[in-house]
Formats: sequence, structure tokens, C-alpha cells
Amino acid sequence: MQTVCHLALIPHEQAKKYGSRIALEYKDFGSAEWKNVSWIEFSQNVDRVSLALLSYGVQPQENIGVFSQNAVQYIYTDFGAFGVRAVSIPFYATSSEQQLQFIIDDAQIRIIFVGEQEQYDKARRVQALCPSLERIVIYDKAVALAEHDVTSIYFDDFLDNVKVTPELEAQLADIRGELNNSDLANILYTSGTTGEPKGVMLTCGQYAAAFKDNNKCVPINEKDRIITFLPITHIFERGWDFLAMTMGSTLIINTDPHEIQQSMRERHPTSMSAVPRFWEKVYAGVMDTIDKASPVHAAIFKNALKIGRKYNIEYRAKGKKPPMALTLKYRLYNNTILSLVRKRLGLENPNIFPTAGAVVSQQVEEFVHSLGLNMIVGYGLTESLATVSCDHRDEPYTVGSVGRPISTIDIRIDENGEILLKGPTITKGYYRRDELNKQSFTEDGYFRTGDAGYMRDGELFLTERIKDLYKTSNGKYIAPQAVESKLLVDKYIEQIAVIADERKFVSALIVPSYPLLEEFAREFNIPFKGREDLCQNPLVIRMLFNRINTLQQGLAGYEQVKRFTLLTEPFSMEKGEITNTLKTRRSVICQHYNDIIDRMYDEDTNFIS
Repeated sequence: MQTVCHLALIPHEQAKKYGSRIALEYKDFGSAEWKNVSWIEFSQNVDRVSLALLSYGVQPQENIGVFSQNAVQYIYTDFGAFGVRAVSIPFYATSSEQQLQFIIDDAQIRIIFVGEQEQYDKARRVQALCPSLERIVIYDKAVALAEHDVTSIYFDDFLDNVKVTPELEAQLADIRGELNNSDLANILYTSGTTGEPKGVMLTCGQYAAAFKDNNKCVPINEKDRIITFLPITHIFERGWDFLAMTMGSTLIINTDPHEIQQSMRERHPTSMSAVPRFWEKVYAGVMDTIDKASPVHAAIFKNALKIGRKYNIEYRAKGKKPPMALTLKYRLYNNTILSLVRKRLGLENPNIFPTAGAVVSQQVEEFVHSLGLNMIVGYGLTESLATVSCDHRDEPYTVGSVGRPISTIDIRIDENGEILLKGPTITKGYYRRDELNKQSFTEDGYFRTGDAGYMRDGELFLTERIKDLYKTSNGKYIAPQAVESKLLVDKYIEQIAVIADERKFVSALIVPSYPLLEEFAREFNIPFKGREDLCQNPLVIRMLFNRINTLQQGLAGYEQVKRFTLLTEPFSMEKGEITNTLKTRRSVICQHYNDIIDRMYDEDTNFIS
């Protein structure tokens, strides 16, 4: 049963309820050993952070920063800040110095918590440029301090150096008595695909409303083991993790995103939030295994997926009871072949897997359900404190939709097809951006999402991101994300940027999976000295062109990619081509690759057609 309380009190109320039960599982920085934290220890550590913040003079509604990968200290810091009514401003661990400086100055941050050496070095370098920044607190004890640094302190020392007095404890008790839902809890700066970051203000009341609404439609409980995959900075992961805490679930903190599959196999989670790209990679991996299997084994596996699809998509998704013969077949495959795939993922006891953040291709969604994994597709924004809609427990769902709205969200579709939102989980606006706030809301108070969609039979369907729409020189509108989602399921495609704006046809810049291309070249005796040889080889291009044409058969002719260029280097955050949440900055990519793009539209360029 959900514990209903103020955001700041979650660890303390759950400590009363669950005591020595495990609340958190984590690894220290650089360690391979998993450790446990009980609810009582969680509560105590949060209090230690609150007292330390008070001893440093942090005032109610003062902004503090957290610049770190996922870590147990991150969780303590957040809830310690909530406990003294401070505002936690999270940074992505991959944020640039320019982003760091902008947000510190914009929010006038005095104390910032950092994770490892990279974050410390960046914070230290911008400190001289940020007049407000007085103190850097470091989570990882292995971080080497810069010479003459007298303003930084390790997290353990930050806590241990506090002289706990009756007066300090009384001060904490007094502040805790003043907790209210109108307080700001976080300012989350969006990654800014079209401009500088905007600080989305999220209140304790928004969290309270989100916890209540999501509990009605998301079936998790105290037996669930939730592993973090996305950065806790991301509102999807943050909201999901905090919701899990209200339910008494155990949170498994995965610090290194590259180790997520190993962590899953070691800790056996029951649920995990993810973006579609995670499942696209799972899909590509399984399909590659099938391709390499013997004809007999491949046929058996394909039949297992076929039965899984029929059982889960054609019947259960529609609220229909599967026939007995189908049920028996599914049980056989589910307990043998499909369970082996889940075991390799570390998902022996799967519950639900919320997925959002980008377009989920129908192919991938059906595949995940066919494996016997309950993907909960949803839609949300930072401005809506994550969930606007999602597939609801025990209700039919349609593959291709983004689910049903949560109970207190009022959705309106305007005359241009834009999705407008109103409700208690919607932000009151952007921090210190009065003019932008006027533009972001209608006169009657609905938030403009910038996304287009429609409602059908109680479910929300997205059509495109309005600002991302391309218009070809022939007057046809292209939704690039929809095209990209079709092609990203291919195992050879790692990243893709569709090009079409004011062009005669659709083209694409593709970052291939270089290891798989090398494997393909060796298999077919294609000589190469490096990536450039591979990316320009006619046989490689023909192979990819054929695969792309197969994947885009369902698109209208004017939406299909006619030409593409393989790139020898991936899109990167350092060059500003993708955001911290891995969203494509299309204008930057078009600028960086302008010459290559122009060559794709040159009539004299040879290309497979």
C-alpha cells in the first residue's frame, strides 16, 4: 500500500513502516561490490545531510546543485535538501562547462555536489566564473583535488564535520514543521534542443499529485525491485524512483549506464524505466541471434515469438481471453524459450517496464510484449512531472498509442492538433522566464506541449513534434522522429538524423554500428583499413539500403529515405549535436554536416536507387 506523505518525509515514514528492510542497493564509486541500505539507515543518512546543509547556512527555498551520475549519495542529498525546504537542481553528469556555468548563474547556486573526477574538474574550472558558487562537495573519495583548492570538501567530511547540537536539531524540527506542498522541490533544466536550457519549476504538490495518480494505474508494490537506468536527473527516472519509494519498493542504483545489463543480471530487478533505444538494442540483439542460429533453432524461436505475439497482443492487449489451445502453447514457449531470453537479461521475475522519452516503434513494442515483458508505453514531459498518459493496469491497450491519461490530467487538442494540458501535476512555469511563460500557456491556463496528437477510445496517440516537422520543397510534411524510429531497430544503425526540410526528398545521416559493419565486411571478404573504407564501400551501402527499404515499406513514398551517408564518427554531446538525454539537435547537425547533406542532393552524385 502506498505511503501518502509530503515528499520530504518519504524516507522517514517508510523507516517507521519497514524498519530494517532493504531500501537501497548500490555500489561505491569504482567498486564491484553491491551494498545494502535499510529504510532506517536511509532515514538517518537523509537527516545527516539536512543537518549538514543547515550548518552551512542553507535557507528554505535556496537552490543547491547536484552534478553527478546516479549514486546513493545523490539520493541522500535530494531528500536531505527537501527536508530543509531547499530546492535541488540536478545536472546531467555529462553536462558541459558552458551548461554548468549558465545554470549556476541562472539559479545563483552557492553549494554544488559533484560525483567523480570529471564533474569535480568541470565545477572547479567554472567556479572562478560563477560569483555565487562557494562550495563543492565531492561524492567520490578517489577524486584528486586541484592544487590550492580550499573550498571543496568530500561528502563524508561534509557530514562528519557537523557539530550536532540541540539547537541545530530543533532548527531542523521547526523547518520540518513548515513543510508545505507549495514549496519548490526541484528546478529541472531541460536539455534545450532548440536553445538555451529552461528551468522547469516542480513543486512538492506536483509530486504528491503525481504519486497519487500514477499509483492508480501502475502496478508496483513493496516486493518490486526497481533498477535505475536513466539518469536520476531525468524527470522520468526521478518520478519513477520516488514513486517506487512511496510503495516501499527496493531501489537498485546503477551508477554506470554502460554496466546496466550486467547490473540487471546481478541484481534481478522486476521493473525498470527505459527509453525506446534500450529495447531497440535488445530487439536487434535477439534478431541477430536468430539470424545466426541454425534453421531449426531459428524456426522454433520465431514460432515462440509468433505465439507470444498472438497471446499478448491479439488477445490480452485487447482485453480478450486467449483460447485454451493458444494458452497451452504460450505456457510451453514462455516457460522454455522466452524465459531463457528474459533470464539472459536478468529479468526472471518481470513485472512492468515503463517506456517513454521518444517514439516507440510498433515492431519493438510488439516484440517486447511477445517476450512476455509488460512494456508500459507512456508520454510525458518535464513540465508535466513525467506522466501525462500511459498504459493502465488491467485495461486494454493499443500498440502505437501512448496510453490513457492519468486521472487528474485534462487534455485538450487545439485546432492545430497540439496537445494542451492542465492539472495539478503541470508546472506553474519556467524559472525567471516571464516572457516564455506567457507564450507557454493559453489564456485559460493550458500548457502548450509542442506535440501534436489525437484521442481515440480513451487513448492518446502522438503524430509528431510540431517544432520538428520538416516540409519538403514539394510541400509534403515529414515527421523525422517517426521515420527514425522505423530505422533504428536495425542492428547496423546506431544513430540517425533524417534530413528533409526544404529538400526535394528525404535523406539521412547514419552512424552505423562499426563492430557489426566490420563483422559483415570480414564475412563477405570486403577489404578495409578503417571506418572510412567501410562507410564508403558500395557493397556495405547496398546492404544497408536494402535493409532500410524493407523497414520503411509502411511509410508513404515521400516519407521514405532515398539517400543516406554513413558517418565515420558518432554524433556527440561535446560537439553539441545531441543533448544530455540523447535527443538530436537537428539544427546543429545540419550546420556541421552541411556539405555532406548538399552532396546527397547533387544530381550528379552516384547512389543506389
